[in-house]
Amino acid sequence: MKSMSSTSDKILDIAQSLIVAGGYNGFSYADISAAIGIRKASIHHHFPAKAELVAVLVDRYTKQAEAGLQSLRERAASPADQLQFYIDYWRSCIENASRPFCVCAMLASEMQMLPDEVASRVRAHFQNLAAWLTSVLQAGVEQGLFRLDRRPEEQAHMLMASVHGAMLSTRALGDPGLFIAIVGPEIARLRGA
Repeated sequence: MKSMSSTSDKILDIAQSLIVAGGYNGFSYADISAAIGIRKASIHHHFPAKAELVAVLVDRYTKQAEAGLQSLRERAASPADQLQFYIDYWRSCIENASRPFCVCAMLASEMQMLPDEVASRVRAHFQNLAAWLTSVLQAGVEQGLFRLDRRPEEQAHMLMASVHGAMLSTRALGDPGLFIAIVGPEIARLRGA
């Protein structure tokens, strides 16, 4: 049973890297087969359809993201520190590629072309992230750490768009410094600097 699980994990890992590199339509089971060295039929055994594979991948990614956000709450009591850790995570992802690019950001850029079972999961990922950011911003306001121009929910969506837009701009232009140039002023504005 362990080898089936590990084969599934390998398939998901390769699918994630292929999506990050080229999007949903930028890979096939043949690409996964070549990368892992297994037959396409074996991939179909684990994931009968590509949409199912990517839906499972997004579920796994969302669980990992939720665990990461929970870890931020445990590591840092201050909402300002939690937000800074979140920004620093993506900053290091951009600057040194030590962490994988956000697979949901890549998939979101293809929303109109995604199967419903994938699109609904990508949407749920961003709703969860927005809820976490809203709670961090609200707690920061209550503690006098943040000043918001809008309701916390709206500000959370603006911040989320800023972070993910900065990731995509940085990637498109090949300039890692662009990430903090875009996100930094947003954080400074939240802190009232």
